Amino acid sequence: MAADWQPNCVTVFGGTGFLGAAIVRRLLAEGITVRVAVRHPDKVVVAPEGPQPADLQPVYADVCDETTVAQALEGSDAAVNAVGLYVEKGAETFEAVHELGALTVAQQAAARGLQRLVLISGIGADLHSEAGYVRARARGERLVRDAFAGATVLRPSVLFGPEDRFVNSLAEIAARLPLLPLFGRGDTKLQPVFVGDVAEAVSKSLQHPDAPGATYELGGPRVYSYRALIELILQQTQRRCLLLPLPFALWDFLALLSALLPTPPITRAQVTLMKQDNVVPDAALTLRDLGVEPTALEKVLPSYTF
Repeated sequence: MAADWQPNCVTVFGGTGFLGAAIVRRLLAEGITVRVAVRHPDKVVVAPEGPQPADLQPVYADVCDETTVAQALEGSDAAVNAVGLYVEKGAETFEAVHELGALTVAQQAAARGLQRLVLISGIGADLHSEAGYVRARARGERLVRDAFAGATVLRPSVLFGPEDRFVNSLAEIAARLPLLPLFGRGDTKLQPVFVGDVAEAVSKSLQHPDAPGATYELGGPRVYSYRALIELILQQTQRRCLLLPLPFALWDFLALLSALLPTPPITRAQVTLMKQDNVVPDAALTLRDLGVEPTALEKVLPSYTF
């Protein structure tokens, strides 16, 4: 396939989430018609004020429903699966969404002859992880590749951007409480990545000649300890907060209790992920292999409205 190939129409599943919305905006900016396939198409908004772009097509789709997935893909050249589930509720399980749902999208994309498929997974996806979320991500990757051999897998690290839930949540806790608990001693290494860079990586993956069948690990230009990240956020917000180390056994217990709440503030998957470093492996393909220069957190933090 030529390097200058560009899709005319891309179906984006999960296009109203934090990352999904950024992907939609990026593709629209390149003149691509974007079909946003979500369960609530009435909530698809790109321009906060005024008419929506003419090349934006909100449609109903549920990745667990083969018929709606097929309809959403009809006439598209490529697809992006950015559907994410972080807390299981009823029939919405990690297996249903990240495994079977991802498989349905891949199967229907292959059946309709789409030229490109991009699956958003997560850094650290591991078939042998003790966390169901992490295992499901890895199993989903395998199922997708079996159904659509040329699928591109993107594994972003924790996302940041002015409207994220990561930096903003930490800043909010620091503003309300005199102390902020650390996972363990706060030594876990993280490599946060700018949401705009991941959206650009998706766009490049749909066109790059080497992307089909490849897996890219997407991290920012710097690796931080969890403690260092919090200290950076405190510095930016000009707040003081006592950092309190908490053993992971206590975090596991808190996550177990939180699971009883309608919207858990902490999940077992999050605790499990924080037990090991979450960084890009040395030999992995990265943002730079897609022609994307990673953006530093320090450059974006001033644009937050804490």
